[in-house]
Amino acid sequence: MPVTVTRTTVTTTMSSSSGLGSPTIVGSPRLLTQPLGLLRLLQLVSTCVAFSLVASVGAWTGPMGNWSMFTWCFCFSVTLIILIVELCGLQVRFPLSWRNFPITYACYAALFCLSSSIIYPTTYVQFLSHGRSRDHAIAATAFSCIACVAYATEVAWTRARPGEITGYMATVPGLLKVLETFVACIIFAFISDPGLYQHQSALEWCVAVYSICFILAAVAILLNLGDCTNVLPIAFPTFLSGLALISVLLYATALVLWPLYQFDQKHGGEPRRQMDPGCSRRHVHYVCSWDRRLAVAILTGINLLAYLADLVYSARLVFVRV
Repeated sequence: MPVTVTRTTVTTTMSSSSGLGSPTIVGSPRLLTQPLGLLRLLQLVSTCVAFSLVASVGAWTGPMGNWSMFTWCFCFSVTLIILIVELCGLQVRFPLSWRNFPITYACYAALFCLSSSIIYPTTYVQFLSHGRSRDHAIAATAFSCIACVAYATEVAWTRARPGEITGYMATVPGLLKVLETFVACIIFAFISDPGLYQHQSALEWCVAVYSICFILAAVAILLNLGDCTNVLPIAFPTFLSGLALISVLLYATALVLWPLYQFDQKHGGEPRRQMDPGCSRRHVHYVCSWDRRLAVAILTGINLLAYLADLVYSARLVFVRV
């Protein structure tokens, strides 16, 4: 959804893509000499070096290594596509809204690289024996961190500011939608074992909450990326505010029920990590059940805060068509 952002007003209109206060050079190699072009080259190189270092020694076995390798390859591929589209001036022919797609992707890529920069060294690299493979893995982690900073910098440069013409996904509520869906995906990864929640209906309700809120936020993102916000039977701002309010209420119940039924002995929970026999084993790629439960509880709190901020910012925005 193309927007102009003021302090409390979002006005639909046309936009530029750089967000850096300089004119956009369309379909020219000179784009690579602009700050945003140079930043994307850094993203391209750092992700390419990261997965090349790991692939050269095969240091990506297991789910954690696979996730990190997927992250670097995916970010490299999409960044390359974005550069090609801008160098060739194909923004108009791109199937998704170019006002919303680059910053949406940059935000996801920053979160992806951040997760890999944390997960890969803590669950994989530390278990490697000293040698060439470990050195390559450590170097790949460093380049992953560089890529994370580069993508986060792009988000900071291109996000909406008062008086600028931009897309909805560049506003604070739009970026929060990205965070909400990403955190939900991490939660789904931690609860991939049905044994963590199927023994209690309250915990099954929490899983339903995570799923419902994820779907609603994903729909909001897809509607903006496809410029399809007018297909809703209600006004899009009303939809956003209602989505945020419902998600806050649902996540509030999950924040109470998940820790209560996972860590309170009266409700069949395990209050201490030592009570989980699986946590006494130190094994590569393995995250014990108690740690998974704790991670989900923390991520539930993080997403509740994100939805609260989303609700506050959405309530302040006024959409005016021009």
